[in-house]
Amino acid sequence: MLESYKIDKIIFLDIETVPEYPEFNSLPENFKHLWEKKAKYLIKENETHSDIYNRAGIYAEFGKIICISVGFIHFKNSEKYFRIKSFSNDKEEVILKEFIKLMDTYSAKNDYVLCAHNGKEFDFPYICRRILINGLKIPKILDLAGKKPWEINHLDTLDLWKFGDYKHYTSLELLATIFNIPTPKDDIDGSQVCDVYWKSKDLNRIAKYCEKDVLTIAQLFLKYKGESLIDESNIESVK
Repeated sequence: MLESYKIDKIIFLDIETVPEYPEFNSLPENFKHLWEKKAKYLIKENETHSDIYNRAGIYAEFGKIICISVGFIHFKNSEKYFRIKSFSNDKEEVILKEFIKLMDTYSAKNDYVLCAHNGKEFDFPYICRRILINGLKIPKILDLAGKKPWEINHLDTLDLWKFGDYKHYTSLELLATIFNIPTPKDDIDGSQVCDVYWKSKDLNRIAKYCEKDVLTIAQLFLKYKGESLIDESNIESVK
């Protein structure tokens, strides 16, 4: 089903996000009010708007990006290699500027495609919203304005797995397990990122976790195409 996509023309990516402030009480007063309005639709029994503030990171209006990891497949003597790079910083604007610079390089070539897991619902729109909030320009490869569906260079490993079943959700961890792909969840998982960032102050640990997800997305895509996986010894980290 994916014969037309060249694996060395795909940019695999994943993002990690956290609430923009370490706790509810740190929010500016106007944002406290706005979070309370948002939270009333999310609160379960015996919870308060303050209790669930650690979930604010999944909303671009209340969160921020702390890491974007990108990966590319390339070949040496017909053998697959995977080059991976992370943009991580406490200052979101720094991350986004570096990421935009990279995307502009590939946007100019027109034949590159972005791929993420649940990217169409989360990663791609979240990045675009935070780019605008930071007063920056959305790179061409992410800008959907005026584009026809077949002109959008986006792939989504979750969307591909749905086969048109739009109510279905399958985690990357589950897909990695059923396809016998080494799982990236050997340290932290998404629910722990907020505490690792705001309490442990360990951004490097989060970046490593994000890179593992990017590699897993690439391996999953190779499984979808019926191709061999990338050998662990062929993973190249770029600083």
